[in-house]
Amino acid sequence: MAGVVAGSGAPTRVAGHLMPERAFDTACAMVVDYLAEIAPMGMWAVTRIVDGRQVLLTVRGDAYGIDAGAEFPYEDSLCRWMVSGEAPRIAPDVADVPRYAVAAAEAPVTINAYVGTPIVDPDGLLFGTVCGFDPHPLAPRDQPGQALLDLLSSLLAAVLQSDIAATAVTRELERARAEADRDVLTGLLNRRGWDRYLEREEERFRRFGDQATVVVLDLDRLKVVNDTLGHDAGDRHIRRAANALAGVVRSSDVLARLGGDEFGIIAVGATEEQGLRLVERASGALAAAGVEGSFGHAPYSVVAGFPGAVQAADRAMYEEKQARRANAARVRVGGAPRHRRPDGH
Repeated sequence: MAGVVAGSGAPTRVAGHLMPERAFDTACAMVVDYLAEIAPMGMWAVTRIVDGRQVLLTVRGDAYGIDAGAEFPYEDSLCRWMVSGEAPRIAPDVADVPRYAVAAAEAPVTINAYVGTPIVDPDGLLFGTVCGFDPHPLAPRDQPGQALLDLLSSLLAAVLQSDIAATAVTRELERARAEADRDVLTGLLNRRGWDRYLEREEERFRRFGDQATVVVLDLDRLKVVNDTLGHDAGDRHIRRAANALAGVVRSSDVLARLGGDEFGIIAVGATEEQGLRLVERASGALAAAGVEGSFGHAPYSVVAGFPGAVQAADRAMYEEKQARRANAARVRVGGAPRHRRPDGH
């Protein structure tokens, strides 16, 4: 039974906030709450570094009016210099540290004190940081010890490793259960399976600050195929499209037939640029299969979530379809034969 630890005597129910599915975000909240109590600063945060962006996963403190989900460029940030080792982890007055002084001068808010330590993922790669900022220099009594910061970072890394492993197992179980959500014609996820996936993954993506690109595709001319060659030919047309798309997505991606002539892809971990390359590969695969389609894609963001990304991809797809139709109409008009008038002109 979920949430019960086996052992002698009566089973002990594990508190919901300690279950693996929510362990990391709970640990993040506990860490920043603790730091805010023992070392008050204008803002404490746990961040994720991904694709040149620093995403705030958990925030405490209202000095800056910045909420979880906000994103900032990482390249010239104070955390970047801390992680590289070119600046100290604790700077009571950033004016005393040249790297920090320059970065703080270019920051959108006033920063005069900084504290930070990196979080390393199970593969030894940078996941993010625990960091604190204040608009005023720190007094000695308010400075946390570096050993404490490193300990808290190590604890978060350990919880992260456990949470990632638990999430991977859960995802595999959900993939197995998703067989009931398969489209009969193509074998892909159907609309119900797609919606369930987005609902499940939304919380996980927000928790880890993961990135993804949403791709939406609408087949062109399916109605023409159905009307001229029959619905059996239309079904074959759809299956060719599904097979072509399945050949270009990765095993970690999610591909679904959303209904009729519409398909969707969640490219997990893909940047917007990688999403564009996926669209190019998918378009080429469709063309090779004798199928045409209009694409739209948009990046996932913690603020807009998957609903916002899907809507943005839908709009982009619709704009491309309208542009293709307008271009086809111009070609037809421009290429139409001219009829001679009775006067020979």
